[in-house]
Amino acid sequence: MSTLTALARAQAFAAARAQPLATVRHLHLHERPMVLIPYAMAGEANAPLAAMLGTDRKNPDLLVVAQPRNRDDRFAFAASLAEAIVPYVDSFTALTEAVAVDRGRDVRYRFTDAPQLWVPNSGGVEFLRLFGRSTRFRSTEGEYAVPAAVPLLGRWLTFFANTAEVPGSSLLLNVVQAMSLHWATGQSSAEDAQLAALMAWIAPPAGVSVFEAAAAAENPALLPPAGPATDPAFDNHVLAPLLSVAEPDIAELTAVLREQLLPTWNLMWQAIDLLRALPVGSRVAGRWDGDRDAYSAFYQHLAEGGAPQPRRDGAVAAAARLSRLENAAARYAVQRAFDDPLVMAEYRLAGAAFEGAVTLAKADRIDDSGKRPVLRPRIMVVTAEPVRMEPGATLTSPARPSQKATIISVTPVLPGDEAKTEVLLELSGGMGRKLVAEPGSVPEVGERLLFTTLSEAYRPGGAFPEPDQTPWTHGGPPVSDSAADDEAGVNGSAELEPAALSGA
Repeated sequence: MSTLTALARAQAFAAARAQPLATVRHLHLHERPMVLIPYAMAGEANAPLAAMLGTDRKNPDLLVVAQPRNRDDRFAFAASLAEAIVPYVDSFTALTEAVAVDRGRDVRYRFTDAPQLWVPNSGGVEFLRLFGRSTRFRSTEGEYAVPAAVPLLGRWLTFFANTAEVPGSSLLLNVVQAMSLHWATGQSSAEDAQLAALMAWIAPPAGVSVFEAAAAAENPALLPPAGPATDPAFDNHVLAPLLSVAEPDIAELTAVLREQLLPTWNLMWQAIDLLRALPVGSRVAGRWDGDRDAYSAFYQHLAEGGAPQPRRDGAVAAAARLSRLENAAARYAVQRAFDDPLVMAEYRLAGAAFEGAVTLAKADRIDDSGKRPVLRPRIMVVTAEPVRMEPGATLTSPARPSQKATIISVTPVLPGDEAKTEVLLELSGGMGRKLVAEPGSVPEVGERLLFTTLSEAYRPGGAFPEPDQTPWTHGGPPVSDSAADDEAGVNGSAELEPAALSGA
């Protein structure tokens, strides 16, 4: 937990109201999201019990499994779930747009929109991941055939669950994470994981204090769990008698499960309304473009008869995926800070950014010390904040993200009673290709700017070997018998080779 987040939590407790952690919304909010609340049976590994879902907040669909332990009932539920989700996912493929690639020398096409799923919490994401894994490899022929839509549903659920790992992606969102990103409560992170308790701090009912609302949220009789786990008392006293008979009463089972799920359904739509009221960050649209790229590519993969996602990644694929996730996390952190002064305040507090006023500016300075003259304006920025960067450090301003500013000198000054610092910066990039800067590209005297070590510059991916070039310990080709015999002749014993490799 960062210093400012800890401070916001303390202020939330003192004020008895959640405190903002952001001034803008850092995620894309679809005009027609699909809300999905999965419920699983206690004591069974990811056995579906029910799901409430839909795009119409007033008319949710409720799917119920009469006997979660029965294989046929589970896959009938999967088929019904596919009938609801797959048409929604397919409904965004009518229009495409051309995107220039290779510096304008070629184009590719992507869909103009993409689906968005919402689940209550991280447990909902994990349920979709496991349910996708249990359905995407099912055969549609033979003795244990399932409906054709079931494996297709499994591939889509796996796709969405994988995108949920990508920082900044908005294809699959969980409400607890989204709300915690924008508000701080006066309770612990563990308590925030309960949707009802979190919403009690952010939007308590009228006429009820936050502490009363939070206490009520902990009562499962008033606000049942958001799933996939159910309330043990409900399991023992209500659900077990209904499922213990050979032919459960579907109408009664549906009624009690609807009563359990509706409070969460209403809380999720309330949370979406609160997020929609926030102004959207300027870089959110760019990340949604990436989501549309991912959706378009996977849809094309399915249309071309591509294979389902593997059960587990190989060594090279796993390393490449980890590299992409690390780059996405770094890029997302920078974009959030550039979009939101409240997020940037964390970096200012840590000494990774400072704000000041431009007092001097020489926009026509030319550096002719190299092979050819280049435009290198210099500006003087005076700040009252501590500057912990050394000369030679490269900074960026969110106002001109394509421009680099190199620190030439840092000079403390003492005008009056307030200590200030003069920072001399040399600018490069973002001013055109001529020896005269384009209008507005060089900061003017009097302009207030923020400079930071954060940068949106492109981060190249890692270089990874081909799978067949990796060692046998990481999934590469095994050592042939003849090669093993040759090693035995050199080392005296083939049995020593694996031990020698592992000890190297």
